[in-house]
Amino acid sequence: MSRFTLPRDVYHGAGCLAELKNLPGKKAIVVTGGHSMKATGFLQKTIDYLKEAGMEVTTFEGVEPDPSVETVMKGAKAMQDFEPDWIVAIGGGSPIDAAKAMWVFYEYPDAKFEDLITPFSFPTLRTKAKFCAIPSTSGTATEVTAFAVITDYAKGIKYPLADFNITPDVAIVDSEIAETMPQELCANTGMDAFTHATEAFVSTLHCEYTDPLAIRALQIINEYLVKSYHGDKEAREKMHDAQCLAGMAFSNALLGIVHSMAHKTGAAYSGGHIVHGAANAMYLPKVIAYNAKDPEALKRYAIIARYIGLKGNTDEELKDALIARVRELDKELNIALCIKDYKGGIIDEKEFLDKLPEVAKNAVGDACTGSNPRAITPEVMEKLLKACYYDEEVDF
Repeated sequence: MSRFTLPRDVYHGAGCLAELKNLPGKKAIVVTGGHSMKATGFLQKTIDYLKEAGMEVTTFEGVEPDPSVETVMKGAKAMQDFEPDWIVAIGGGSPIDAAKAMWVFYEYPDAKFEDLITPFSFPTLRTKAKFCAIPSTSGTATEVTAFAVITDYAKGIKYPLADFNITPDVAIVDSEIAETMPQELCANTGMDAFTHATEAFVSTLHCEYTDPLAIRALQIINEYLVKSYHGDKEAREKMHDAQCLAGMAFSNALLGIVHSMAHKTGAAYSGGHIVHGAANAMYLPKVIAYNAKDPEALKRYAIIARYIGLKGNTDEELKDALIARVRELDKELNIALCIKDYKGGIIDEKEFLDKLPEVAKNAVGDACTGSNPRAITPEVMEKLLKACYYDEEVDF
Protein backbone atom coordinates (compact mmCIF):
# COMPACT_ATOMS: atom_id res chain seq x y z
CA MET A 1 0.00 0.00 0.00
CA SER A 2 1.17 3.55 -0.78
CA ARG A 3 -0.04 6.93 0.40
CA PHE A 4 -0.60 10.12 -1.59
CA THR A 5 -1.12 13.30 0.45
CA LEU A 6 -1.65 16.90 -0.68
CA PRO A 7 -3.07 20.06 0.93
CA ARG A 8 -6.86 20.10 1.06
CA ASP A 9 -6.93 23.25 -1.11
CA VAL A 10 -4.39 24.60 -3.60
CA TYR A 11 -5.25 28.03 -5.00
CA HIS A 12 -3.20 29.06 -8.02
CA GLY A 13 -3.00 31.89 -10.51
CA ALA A 14 -2.40 35.62 -10.40
CA GLY A 15 -4.16 37.35 -7.53
CA CYS A 16 -5.23 34.26 -5.61
CA LEU A 17 -3.66 35.67 -2.43
CA ALA A 18 -7.08 37.27 -1.92
CA GLU A 19 -8.41 33.81 -0.95
CA LEU A 20 -7.06 34.58 2.53
CA LYS A 21 -10.22 36.64 3.01
CA ASN A 22 -12.17 33.39 3.10
CA LEU A 23 -10.19 31.57 5.81
CA PRO A 24 -12.44 30.87 8.84
CA GLY A 25 -10.70 31.64 12.11
CA LYS A 26 -10.12 34.03 15.01
CA LYS A 27 -6.36 34.59 15.22
CA ALA A 28 -3.52 34.24 12.71
CA ILE A 29 0.23 34.54 13.03
CA VAL A 30 2.10 35.41 9.83
CA VAL A 31 5.63 34.00 9.60
CA THR A 32 7.98 35.55 7.05
CA GLY A 33 11.65 36.09 6.25
CA GLY A 34 13.66 39.26 5.76
CA HIS A 35 12.40 42.35 4.01
CA SER A 36 11.35 41.22 0.53
CA MET A 37 7.70 40.46 1.32
CA LYS A 38 7.41 43.72 3.24
CA ALA A 39 9.16 45.74 0.52
CA THR A 40 6.92 44.36 -2.23
CA GLY A 41 3.77 44.94 -0.20
CA PHE A 42 2.71 41.29 -0.07
CA LEU A 43 3.19 41.01 3.69
CA GLN A 44 0.80 43.91 4.27
CA LYS A 45 -1.67 42.47 1.75
CA THR A 46 -1.57 39.18 3.65
CA ILE A 47 -2.26 40.91 6.95
CA ASP A 48 -5.06 43.00 5.45
CA TYR A 49 -6.79 40.01 3.86
CA LEU A 50 -6.64 38.07 7.14
CA LYS A 51 -8.11 41.03 9.00
CA GLU A 52 -10.82 41.22 6.35
CA ALA A 53 -11.57 37.60 7.25
CA GLY A 54 -12.23 38.81 10.79
CA MET A 55 -9.00 37.63 12.40
CA GLU A 56 -6.67 39.22 14.88
CA VAL A 57 -3.20 39.15 13.31
CA THR A 58 0.38 39.24 14.55
CA THR A 59 3.66 38.60 12.73
CA PHE A 60 6.91 36.74 13.31
CA GLU A 61 9.49 38.26 10.96
CA GLY A 62 13.16 37.79 10.21
CA VAL A 63 13.43 34.06 9.55
CA GLU A 64 16.91 33.66 8.08
CA PRO A 65 17.91 31.67 4.99
CA ASP A 66 18.55 28.08 6.13
CA PRO A 67 16.50 28.58 9.31
CA SER A 68 18.04 27.51 12.60
CA VAL A 69 16.73 25.43 15.46
CA GLU A 70 16.96 28.58 17.60
CA THR A 71 14.69 30.57 15.26
CA VAL A 72 12.19 27.71 15.27
CA MET A 73 12.06 27.77 19.06
CA LYS A 74 11.63 31.58 19.16
CA GLY A 75 8.77 31.36 16.70
CA ALA A 76 7.11 28.56 18.65
CA LYS A 77 7.29 30.70 21.80
CA ALA A 78 5.61 33.58 19.95
CA MET A 79 2.86 31.20 18.89
CA GLN A 80 2.43 29.86 22.41
CA ASP A 81 2.01 33.45 23.67
CA PHE A 82 -0.43 34.50 20.90
CA GLU A 83 -2.38 31.22 20.54
CA PRO A 84 -3.35 31.44 16.86
CA ASP A 85 -5.72 29.03 15.15
CA TRP A 86 -4.03 29.75 11.78
CA ILE A 87 -0.31 29.76 11.01
CA VAL A 88 0.24 31.60 7.73
CA ALA A 89 3.76 31.43 6.26
CA ILE A 90 4.73 33.65 3.32
CA GLY A 91 8.06 33.88 1.52
CA GLY A 92 10.66 31.45 0.26
CA GLY A 93 11.24 27.94 1.50
CA SER A 94 12.99 29.12 4.65
CA PRO A 95 10.11 30.89 6.45
CA ILE A 96 7.61 28.22 5.38
CA ASP A 97 9.89 25.40 6.54
CA ALA A 98 10.59 27.21 9.80
CA ALA A 99 6.89 27.78 10.40
CA LYS A 100 6.18 24.08 9.88
CA ALA A 101 8.67 23.20 12.61
CA MET A 102 7.36 26.00 14.86
CA TRP A 103 3.89 24.48 14.47
CA VAL A 104 5.05 21.25 16.13
CA PHE A 105 6.54 23.01 19.15
CA TYR A 106 3.53 25.32 19.43
CA GLU A 107 1.21 22.34 19.78
CA TYR A 108 3.73 20.22 21.74
CA PRO A 109 5.90 22.58 23.84
CA ASP A 110 7.70 19.68 25.53
CA ALA A 111 8.83 18.08 22.28
CA LYS A 112 12.56 17.96 21.49
CA PHE A 113 14.10 18.77 18.12
CA GLU A 114 15.93 15.43 18.24
CA ASP A 115 12.53 13.71 18.33
CA LEU A 116 11.70 15.08 14.87
CA ILE A 117 14.82 13.96 13.02
CA THR A 118 13.48 10.43 12.49
CA PRO A 119 11.27 10.58 9.37
CA PHE A 120 7.52 10.24 9.85
CA SER A 121 7.68 10.29 13.65
CA PHE A 122 5.79 13.54 14.35
CA PRO A 123 2.92 13.83 16.83
CA THR A 124 -0.56 14.52 15.49
CA LEU A 125 -0.99 18.18 14.55
CA ARG A 126 -4.03 20.48 14.13
CA THR A 127 -4.92 20.24 17.81
CA LYS A 128 -4.50 24.05 18.01
CA ALA A 129 -3.97 25.46 14.51
CA LYS A 130 -4.15 24.89 10.77
CA PHE A 131 -1.46 25.90 8.32
CA CYS A 132 -1.50 28.04 5.17
CA ALA A 133 1.62 28.37 2.99
CA ILE A 134 2.25 31.10 0.40
CA PRO A 135 5.47 30.65 -1.63
CA SER A 136 7.33 33.62 -3.11
CA THR A 137 9.92 31.49 -4.92
CA SER A 138 9.48 28.89 -7.63
CA GLY A 139 11.43 25.92 -6.37
CA THR A 140 11.06 24.46 -2.90
CA ALA A 141 7.32 23.65 -3.22
CA THR A 142 7.22 23.42 0.55
CA GLU A 143 3.66 24.76 0.31
CA VAL A 144 2.49 21.29 -0.78
CA THR A 145 5.06 18.97 0.82
CA ALA A 146 5.50 16.91 3.94
CA PHE A 147 9.03 18.28 4.41
CA ALA A 148 10.91 21.06 6.15
CA VAL A 149 14.67 21.64 6.26
CA ILE A 150 16.09 23.06 9.50
CA THR A 151 19.78 23.71 10.21
CA ASP A 152 21.62 22.84 13.40
CA TYR A 153 24.48 25.34 13.13
CA ALA A 154 26.30 23.89 16.13
CA LYS A 155 26.69 20.63 14.20
CA GLY A 156 26.86 22.22 10.74
CA ILE A 157 24.09 19.90 9.52
CA LYS A 158 20.83 20.54 7.69
CA TYR A 159 18.08 18.17 8.80
CA PRO A 160 15.24 17.33 6.41
CA LEU A 161 12.20 16.83 8.62
CA ALA A 162 9.58 14.59 7.05
CA ASP A 163 6.03 13.82 8.11
CA PHE A 164 2.63 14.00 6.40
CA ASN A 165 1.40 15.93 9.46
CA ILE A 166 3.25 19.03 8.25
CA THR A 167 1.69 19.05 4.80
CA PRO A 168 -0.11 22.43 4.79
CA ASP A 169 -3.90 22.61 4.85
CA VAL A 170 -4.00 25.41 2.28
CA ALA A 171 -1.46 26.40 -0.38
CA ILE A 172 -1.74 29.74 -2.18
CA VAL A 173 0.41 29.67 -5.33
CA ASP A 174 0.09 33.26 -6.54
CA SER A 175 2.30 33.97 -9.55
CA GLU A 176 2.26 37.72 -8.89
CA ILE A 177 4.44 37.10 -5.84
CA ALA A 178 6.93 35.05 -7.87
CA GLU A 179 7.42 37.96 -10.27
CA THR A 180 9.42 39.72 -7.53
CA MET A 181 12.21 37.09 -7.44
CA PRO A 182 15.76 38.33 -8.15
CA GLN A 183 17.53 36.60 -11.03
CA GLU A 184 19.93 34.46 -8.98
CA LEU A 185 17.11 33.22 -6.76
CA CYS A 186 15.08 32.38 -9.85
CA ALA A 187 17.98 30.26 -11.13
CA ASN A 188 18.68 28.41 -7.90
CA THR A 189 15.05 27.66 -7.04
CA GLY A 190 14.33 26.64 -10.62
CA MET A 191 17.09 24.03 -10.57
CA ASP A 192 15.84 22.88 -7.18
CA ALA A 193 12.47 22.20 -8.82
CA PHE A 194 14.13 20.40 -11.76
CA THR A 195 15.97 18.19 -9.26
CA HIS A 196 12.80 17.52 -7.26
CA ALA A 197 10.98 16.25 -10.32
CA THR A 198 13.94 14.19 -11.57
CA GLU A 199 14.58 12.52 -8.23
CA ALA A 200 10.87 11.85 -7.70
CA PHE A 201 10.61 10.16 -11.10
CA VAL A 202 13.51 7.76 -10.45
CA SER A 203 12.82 7.26 -6.73
CA THR A 204 12.18 3.73 -5.52
CA LEU A 205 8.82 5.02 -4.24
CA HIS A 206 7.58 6.56 -7.49
CA CYS A 207 4.11 5.44 -8.57
CA GLU A 208 1.36 6.05 -11.13
CA TYR A 209 0.17 9.03 -9.06
CA THR A 210 3.54 10.80 -8.89
CA ASP A 211 5.00 10.06 -12.34
CA PRO A 212 2.68 12.36 -14.36
CA LEU A 213 3.29 15.25 -11.96
CA ALA A 214 7.06 14.84 -12.17
CA ILE A 215 7.15 14.53 -15.96
CA ARG A 216 4.86 17.50 -16.60
CA ALA A 217 6.91 19.61 -14.18
CA LEU A 218 10.10 18.71 -16.06
CA GLN A 219 8.56 19.59 -19.42
CA ILE A 220 7.50 23.03 -18.18
CA ILE A 221 10.78 23.73 -16.37
CA ASN A 222 12.86 22.69 -19.37
CA GLU A 223 10.88 25.06 -21.59
CA TYR A 224 10.42 28.05 -19.31
CA LEU A 225 13.20 28.21 -16.68
CA VAL A 226 15.71 30.20 -18.73
CA LYS A 227 12.95 32.55 -19.94
CA SER A 228 11.85 33.02 -16.33
CA TYR A 229 15.46 33.75 -15.35
CA HIS A 230 15.47 36.58 -17.89
CA GLY A 231 12.28 38.07 -16.43
CA ASP A 232 9.57 36.84 -18.80
CA LYS A 233 6.26 37.29 -16.95
CA GLU A 234 4.46 34.32 -18.51
CA ALA A 235 7.46 32.11 -17.80
CA ARG A 236 7.45 33.17 -14.13
CA GLU A 237 3.83 32.01 -13.89
CA LYS A 238 4.59 28.71 -15.65
CA MET A 239 7.54 28.06 -13.33
CA HIS A 240 5.48 28.80 -10.22
CA ASP A 241 2.99 26.14 -11.25
CA ALA A 242 5.69 23.68 -12.37
CA GLN A 243 7.57 23.80 -9.08
CA CYS A 244 4.31 23.07 -7.28
CA LEU A 245 3.69 20.02 -9.46
CA ALA A 246 7.25 18.84 -8.74
CA GLY A 247 6.55 19.29 -5.04
CA MET A 248 3.41 17.20 -5.21
CA ALA A 249 5.47 14.47 -6.86
CA PHE A 250 8.41 14.41 -4.47
CA SER A 251 6.37 14.86 -1.32
CA ASN A 252 4.87 11.46 -2.08
CA ALA A 253 7.63 9.69 -4.04
CA LEU A 254 10.43 11.19 -1.90
CA LEU A 255 13.87 12.15 -3.22
CA GLY A 256 17.40 10.78 -3.55
CA ILE A 257 21.07 11.41 -2.92
CA VAL A 258 21.29 14.73 -4.76
CA HIS A 259 19.32 16.12 -1.86
CA SER A 260 21.23 14.04 0.69
CA MET A 261 24.45 15.64 -0.54
CA ALA A 262 22.97 19.14 -0.73
CA HIS A 263 21.64 18.90 2.83
CA LYS A 264 24.94 17.74 4.28
CA THR A 265 27.28 20.05 2.33
CA GLY A 266 25.15 23.21 2.57
CA ALA A 267 26.32 24.40 5.99
CA ALA A 268 29.46 22.29 6.43
CA TYR A 269 32.20 24.73 5.41
CA SER A 270 33.59 27.90 6.95
CA GLY A 271 33.92 29.70 3.61
CA GLY A 272 30.17 30.08 3.32
CA HIS A 273 26.95 28.24 2.59
CA ILE A 274 26.37 26.35 -0.61
CA VAL A 275 22.89 27.55 -1.56
CA HIS A 276 20.55 24.56 -1.74
CA GLY A 277 19.35 24.99 -5.33
CA ALA A 278 22.87 25.62 -6.61
CA ALA A 279 24.10 22.51 -4.80
CA ASN A 280 21.38 20.45 -6.49
CA ALA A 281 22.29 21.94 -9.87
CA MET A 282 25.96 21.02 -9.44
CA TYR A 283 25.37 17.53 -8.08
CA LEU A 284 22.52 16.33 -10.31
CA PRO A 285 24.63 15.46 -13.39
CA LYS A 286 27.04 13.39 -11.28
CA VAL A 287 24.22 11.58 -9.50
CA ILE A 288 22.47 10.78 -12.78
CA ALA A 289 25.73 9.22 -14.00
CA TYR A 290 26.07 7.25 -10.75
CA ASN A 291 22.45 6.08 -10.54
CA ALA A 292 22.30 5.13 -14.23
CA LYS A 293 24.51 2.11 -13.49
CA ASP A 294 21.21 0.68 -12.19
CA PRO A 295 19.25 -0.59 -15.26
CA GLU A 296 15.85 0.57 -14.03
CA ALA A 297 17.15 4.05 -13.18
CA LEU A 298 18.82 4.27 -16.61
CA LYS A 299 15.51 3.43 -18.24
CA ARG A 300 13.69 6.14 -16.30
CA TYR A 301 16.31 8.83 -17.01
CA ALA A 302 15.87 7.96 -20.68
CA ILE A 303 12.10 8.45 -20.33
CA ILE A 304 12.72 11.92 -18.86
CA ALA A 305 15.04 12.77 -21.76
CA ARG A 306 12.44 11.71 -24.35
CA TYR A 307 9.62 13.65 -22.66
CA ILE A 308 11.61 16.89 -22.61
CA GLY A 309 12.56 16.51 -26.26
CA LEU A 310 16.16 15.29 -26.11
CA LYS A 311 17.61 13.00 -28.78
CA GLY A 312 19.31 9.62 -28.55
CA ASN A 313 19.06 6.16 -30.10
CA THR A 314 19.63 4.22 -26.88
CA ASP A 315 18.85 4.68 -23.21
CA GLU A 316 22.56 5.32 -22.64
CA GLU A 317 22.60 8.10 -25.24
CA LEU A 318 19.43 9.63 -23.81
CA LYS A 319 20.90 9.57 -20.30
CA ASP A 320 24.01 11.35 -21.60
CA ALA A 321 21.78 13.91 -23.33
CA LEU A 322 19.96 14.54 -20.04
CA ILE A 323 23.26 15.10 -18.21
CA ALA A 324 24.34 17.48 -20.97
CA ARG A 325 21.04 19.36 -20.72
CA VAL A 326 21.39 19.85 -16.97
CA ARG A 327 24.91 21.20 -17.44
CA GLU A 328 23.68 23.46 -20.23
CA LEU A 329 20.99 24.85 -17.94
CA ASP A 330 23.57 25.45 -15.21
CA LYS A 331 25.70 27.46 -17.65
CA GLU A 332 22.74 29.47 -18.95
CA LEU A 333 21.72 30.26 -15.36
CA ASN A 334 25.27 31.20 -14.28
CA ILE A 335 25.51 28.37 -11.76
CA ALA A 336 28.93 26.79 -11.25
CA LEU A 337 29.42 23.26 -12.55
CA CYS A 338 31.39 22.10 -9.50
CA ILE A 339 32.00 22.97 -5.85
CA LYS A 340 35.57 24.12 -6.52
CA ASP A 341 34.27 26.92 -8.75
CA TYR A 342 31.24 27.81 -6.63
CA LYS A 343 31.08 31.55 -5.90
CA GLY A 344 34.64 31.99 -7.12
CA GLY A 345 36.04 29.23 -4.93
CA ILE A 346 34.69 29.98 -1.45
CA ILE A 347 34.85 26.30 -0.40
CA ASP A 348 38.50 25.69 0.52
CA GLU A 349 39.94 22.51 -1.00
CA LYS A 350 41.80 21.43 2.12
CA GLU A 351 38.75 21.95 4.35
CA PHE A 352 36.61 20.05 1.86
CA LEU A 353 38.99 17.09 1.86
CA ASP A 354 39.49 17.16 5.63
CA LYS A 355 35.74 17.05 6.22
CA LEU A 356 34.97 14.63 3.39
CA PRO A 357 34.68 11.40 5.43
CA GLU A 358 32.29 12.97 7.96
CA VAL A 359 30.22 14.78 5.33
CA ALA A 360 29.97 11.60 3.26
CA LYS A 361 28.86 9.60 6.28
CA ASN A 362 26.23 12.22 7.13
CA ALA A 363 24.98 12.29 3.53
CA VAL A 364 24.52 8.51 3.45
CA GLY A 365 22.56 8.81 6.71
CA ASP A 366 20.31 11.55 5.34
CA ALA A 367 16.58 10.85 5.17
CA CYS A 368 16.59 11.19 1.36
CA THR A 369 19.10 8.39 0.76
CA GLY A 370 16.66 5.55 1.40
CA SER A 371 14.60 6.20 -1.74
CA ASN A 372 17.57 6.65 -4.08
CA PRO A 373 17.47 4.06 -6.90
CA ARG A 374 21.04 2.88 -6.34
CA ALA A 375 22.51 2.04 -2.94
CA ILE A 376 25.59 3.88 -1.73
CA THR A 377 28.19 3.47 1.02
CA PRO A 378 30.13 6.22 2.81
CA GLU A 379 33.26 5.22 0.86
CA VAL A 380 31.49 5.56 -2.50
CA MET A 381 29.82 8.77 -1.36
CA GLU A 382 33.29 10.22 -0.75
CA LYS A 383 34.19 9.47 -4.38
CA LEU A 384 30.93 11.00 -5.60
CA LEU A 385 31.43 14.17 -3.56
CA LYS A 386 34.99 14.49 -4.88
CA ALA A 387 33.63 14.20 -8.41
CA CYS A 388 31.27 17.04 -7.57
CA TYR A 389 34.12 19.13 -6.16
CA TYR A 390 36.51 18.72 -9.09
CA ASP A 391 33.93 18.10 -11.87
CA GLU A 392 35.34 14.62 -12.50
CA GLU A 393 33.78 11.80 -14.49
CA VAL A 394 31.68 9.29 -12.54
CA ASP A 395 32.66 5.78 -13.65
CA PHE A 396 31.99 3.81 -10.47
